[in-house]
Amino acid sequence: MSLTSNLISPADLKSLLGGENVRVLDCSWYMPGQQIDSKREYLDKHIAGAKFFHIDEVCDQQSDLPHMLPTSADFSQSVRRLGVDNDSDVVVYDSAGLFSAARVWWMFRVFGHQKIRVLDGGLPAWIASSGEVYDTNSDPITEFIVSEFEAHLVPQAIVCKSQLQHNCQQPEALVLDARSNDRFLGTAPEPRAGLPSGHMPHSISMPFTELLENGRLRPVEQLKEILATRGVNESTKVITSCGSGVTAAIITLALAECGYGLQQLYDGSWTEWASADDTIILTRIMY
Repeated sequence: MSLTSNLISPADLKSLLGGENVRVLDCSWYMPGQQIDSKREYLDKHIAGAKFFHIDEVCDQQSDLPHMLPTSADFSQSVRRLGVDNDSDVVVYDSAGLFSAARVWWMFRVFGHQKIRVLDGGLPAWIASSGEVYDTNSDPITEFIVSEFEAHLVPQAIVCKSQLQHNCQQPEALVLDARSNDRFLGTAPEPRAGLPSGHMPHSISMPFTELLENGRLRPVEQLKEILATRGVNESTKVITSCGSGVTAAIITLALAECGYGLQQLYDGSWTEWASADDTIILTRIMY
């Protein structure tokens, strides 16, 4: 697998599929309010040999916050069961095109795995390219044996609430918020009941949807132009945030694709920030 991009095309995946060291993971995930069973979708329709990566299970089970990063040991154990080892070429995708797969791409990168790509356009692009899909009974690729995987955490890629609070007082990084602009301004409700909308000081609205076109990341030059409107260039230090750390990873992926490196992500994101009693929440009416 070429290491020149964080993406892989359906055509290139077809040429690799079934290779001894290629592992494909279905990382589909939906917001709780959508009431869609992503695991059932996977069982009914997936790329040959793909295993299901459950974002709400491969996480810190002790946290009150949704799908927070697990420990290195727990992540290692989970991906071993999926047949992934430290030499595996991993391809992740989701059923939306590009949504939750970016989160799993980020998780692998945070735990030191470099051979990780996002299927460009996800399952819809795969099907549109005449890629075959299977249910669990017709999948032609046999089970992978449990592998050996040792995670190596990259702590500087993660930001916690106290670091964000410090950044609010002494801005050192540009905070890009992937939520919709209405939620950012506090004029639309959050999908999680009881959580106020708004934004943290010194953050900038960067809806993840602006970075996408037909379920794919826009071309690099377009991404750079869009990010530049938010003050981002190759030397900018960036922290990404969203509702619960999923779509923030789309911005992080876009930054990496532009050659801006693995930037930081606020794992607790707005769910943690807005539910805390020691944070500042700004809305449009305050301006």
